[in-house]
Amino acid sequence: MRCYCVTEFGRPLVALDCDLPDPTGDEVLVRVKGAGVCHSDLHLWEGGYDLGNGRILSLKDRGTKLPLALGHEIAGEVIALGPDATGIEIGRNYLVYPWIGCGSCSACRAGNENLCAKAQFLGVNRHGGYAEHVLVPRSRYLLDLGSMDPADAAPYACSGVTTYSALKKAGPSLHEKPIVIIGAGGLGLMCLSILAAMGGAGAIVVEVDPAKREAALAAGAQAAIDGRSADAASDIAAALGEQASVVIDFVGSPATTALGFDCLEKGGRLIVVGLFGGSAPWSLPFIPMRNIAILGSLVGNLAELTELMALVRTGKVAPIPVNRMPLSAANEALTRLRDGQVVGRTVLTPG
Repeated sequence: MRCYCVTEFGRPLVALDCDLPDPTGDEVLVRVKGAGVCHSDLHLWEGGYDLGNGRILSLKDRGTKLPLALGHEIAGEVIALGPDATGIEIGRNYLVYPWIGCGSCSACRAGNENLCAKAQFLGVNRHGGYAEHVLVPRSRYLLDLGSMDPADAAPYACSGVTTYSALKKAGPSLHEKPIVIIGAGGLGLMCLSILAAMGGAGAIVVEVDPAKREAALAAGAQAAIDGRSADAASDIAAALGEQASVVIDFVGSPATTALGFDCLEKGGRLIVVGLFGGSAPWSLPFIPMRNIAILGSLVGNLAELTELMALVRTGKVAPIPVNRMPLSAANEALTRLRDGQVVGRTVLTPG
């Protein structure tokens, strides 16, 4: 099978011909029909995360093994089962939950495999969906798509469950008044769609790209604010009519987290999802003085993805723009994402 792999950090992906796995035990072999291209893939491609103050979290130093096929937003057709796999039918399309843990630590036992310290995430720690096929280690990580198009459904495995989990952390405020969403890329647009499906009170979106601001308004944002404006905080307050109770930051840079913090009312919540990088910009005394809660949100667990897909099946979750590209264009897709040329989500589709 053909896989597009990182063989050297910071260099173009390389097309490799790999052996087709033969599933054993509870394993399931999936023929990939859609693999979303996520900002996290950029960090994996480049080899690390900016921690601020000149520090880099190096994936090489942390033991990431190459070659590695990227891609954690995966959907496709089951073509082979291990003898112990249950509840799965060959020939049906499934969404793959990629945030797989060790299965035995306290996080995994609590159902939070996405927080496992010994993670085996697909496309991060083991081969993912930038390939013609992917081996899923256990059948319970597959969610039946029914008649849903796998390429359209693939982003729910990360973009979808990430935003759904972040929205759940917002608490009752979600339904009481509009929240602030920073970033109108694939995550921000997905957040708008899921927020509406959850019966939320709406959102003000902050985005530096004019085309993405227009996309946010088309997706139902009540206002779209230019994050680079010197008056951005005032513009947000004017759009809300007051300070925000919840800000969800899908960028995660010093500038965006500072803006999000400044927008909050006393007792507000800043939920940081994005991994752009840098160091925290807040004055520490203001955190207790303003009773601000700063929360990190890392993707979501299997139960949350199951809940989300049940919501999607109701038809209430409006689809985000999906730009399909062939698997062979994986390098181009990553470059376009890095250069800010993607509105919505790019999904790779093997021929």
